[in-house]
Amino acid sequence: MENRILGLHHITAIAGNAQRNYNFYTKVLGLRLVKKTVNFDDPGTYHFYFGDEQGAPGTILTFFPWEGIGQGQTGSGMATSIGYSVPQGSLDFWTERFKKYNVKQESVSQKFGEQYLSFQDPDGLQLDLIVAATHDARKGWGTTEVKTDVATKGFHSITLTLRNVTHTASILTDIFGYKLLKQEGNRYRFITDAIENASIVDMIEAPDLAAGIGAAGTNHHVAFRVRDDNVLMEFREKIASRGLGITPKIDRDYFFSLYFREPGGVLFELATDNPGFTRDEPLNELGTSLKLPKQYEDSRKQIEKTLPVLHD
Repeated sequence: MENRILGLHHITAIAGNAQRNYNFYTKVLGLRLVKKTVNFDDPGTYHFYFGDEQGAPGTILTFFPWEGIGQGQTGSGMATSIGYSVPQGSLDFWTERFKKYNVKQESVSQKFGEQYLSFQDPDGLQLDLIVAATHDARKGWGTTEVKTDVATKGFHSITLTLRNVTHTASILTDIFGYKLLKQEGNRYRFITDAIENASIVDMIEAPDLAAGIGAAGTNHHVAFRVRDDNVLMEFREKIASRGLGITPKIDRDYFFSLYFREPGGVLFELATDNPGFTRDEPLNELGTSLKLPKQYEDSRKQIEKTLPVLHD
């Protein structure tokens, strides 16, 4: 892989109840809980990582389930919809499954020549299941109810809603190496050829839309993928040279990160492939025990008492 942005790494959103969030993503959507840890800045709150078997970059949806935080409001200056790639012919299965579990969903529709099914999680977070126009060879995580032939394969795309797409587009094209693929109305599709999947960013231009309010049911940030921390720091220089404020390198235990707010208001992160989720748990035990950042290990007993008890 080259020293390029390799599509999406992970997406982080906000939930209002840990048990409800865990139940929906593992039992209804059929994702694997690959890591159960805590918010680095708020150790009394979980940080859940859901993904495929190993938590591969491009499959990882993470949540801060702040108990009782209240309902957020999607709007301009934020990521407003998460797209998952699913196998050809699987949308009927998902439509029936969502009916069974009373999941709020819309009719199957089409954009950019691809079929998709829009739905909301229990907090109102907007997601799409998309049958990609190009072949997706990734294998989804299978469960007893969601077999691999219908399971989500990982991210297809992320949608950003902005009052003006121009300056955000320049970050994607001039720094991240994306290209404008096509436009439908006020929706613009950008894609990178640096990676086969999780390679799409859609942008909706909505000049009159109010700014979003971050709370339950909204996305917190979008993380783009780089190979390692050497490449990470190369991109730090490029972003800083544009006059954008960017953090120092931060060790997030399972990857190294940089954060900056792009001109349209969305919080972007760059995250590395290394060291990965098996650094503190073997593959077959991922997500089965509470893992704490080292600075909180001495407070484990108190943290465990504070966190909500999760039931399988």
